[in-house]
Amino acid sequence: MKHGKKYYELAKEVDSTALYDPADAIALVKKTATAKFDETIEAHIRTGCDGRHADQQIRGAVVLPNGTGKKVRVLVFAKGDKATEAEAAGADYVGEAELIPKIQNEGWLEFDVVVATPDMMGVVGRLGRGLGPKGLMPNPKAGTVTMDVTKAVQEIKAGKIEYRLDKSNIVHVPIGKASFTEEQLSENFGALMEAIVKARPSTVKGAYLKSVTLASTMGPGVKVNPLKVM
Repeated sequence: MKHGKKYYELAKEVDSTALYDPADAIALVKKTATAKFDETIEAHIRTGCDGRHADQQIRGAVVLPNGTGKKVRVLVFAKGDKATEAEAAGADYVGEAELIPKIQNEGWLEFDVVVATPDMMGVVGRLGRGLGPKGLMPNPKAGTVTMDVTKAVQEIKAGKIEYRLDKSNIVHVPIGKASFTEEQLSENFGALMEAIVKARPSTVKGAYLKSVTLASTMGPGVKVNPLKVM
């Protein structure tokens, strides 16, 4: 990936051979987030897991204490009282089977998270091929297949994020915006890392956290000392 002159100037601020304490890394990431828009701060966690094995998969969700700084659009598949409940909780879209062709045939994807009651999963399952690769399929481990739609919607709106391994056994998640204070980012990062450490599969041998890197949308990566987040 090619970077511009500004990126290389910012990269000089970071010692690429150093492993920073979390607080120092966050301060440095904020300092190098100089774009004209409010950059997202992301954590990239390389694990020692082998995602090809089902017992080494990591998937779950955590509520960031200070949210993500992003307005999250929630789609809920529910009917009857549960649909009414979802609307009252603040869901952006609520529906049943009538939404399937809109998503499948019209390519409608104006939502960030999908929640479904268990009785709707037979219907939602038809969307697996389209929503699965985008990480949008409801999942019990992430708390998005549930009868408690009020709690699910409210937590998502408050800053609940889902984490999962990609094909390279790396977890990529936002922890806030560059406009957040260092304290807010530190609290969010701490909550995330606590959840990731707790999610360690018992079958993983050797180092679980191989590397932890923080970066803003346009800025250079800053490596965090994994031993300081265990």
